[in-house]
Amino acid sequence: MERRLGAPAEHILITQGNLAHTYHQLERLEESLSLRRDVYSGNLQLHGEENEYTVRAALNYAVSLKDLQRFEEAKPMLLKMMPVARCVLGDSTDLTLKMRWIYAQSLFRDDAATLDDLREAVTILEEIGRIARRVLGGAHPTTRGIELHLQDARATLRAREGTPSGGA
Repeated sequence: MERRLGAPAEHILITQGNLAHTYHQLERLEESLSLRRDVYSGNLQLHGEENEYTVRAALNYAVSLKDLQRFEEAKPMLLKMMPVARCVLGDSTDLTLKMRWIYAQSLFRDDAATLDDLREAVTILEEIGRIARRVLGGAHPTTRGIELHLQDARATLRAREGTPSGGA
């Protein structure tokens, strides 16, 4: 409807993003992914790569890829956009932390993950966990989520290394 009414492209992207979020909440993940891909592409065209809207759209797109376990698609996109997020927004913003968090999850949840991938995920989660605790506080949902995934990543690494759970 917004297209028919001649709404600006930015308004259409916002509406598409909201619809994608609704689909995601309803667990209609493929439909959400398709819209989030369009929103990311649209923001790239409209604002360029080094823009907060584009970074946010990239994060949302990566979340959909991760939730669909399409890690081989999520990882390269995140590797490309994480330095952009750090440059545009800084290391300590919620958005940058979440992007790195999704990347770490994409590493350790992938059945094809190597031991190096698992170690990298643990290292990232340890680092962003410290930053999140300092900047956002221990009770913040992002901090708590990162810390829970750090426990999961460590357990996955221990299981793959064959180390007892009490070991270092």
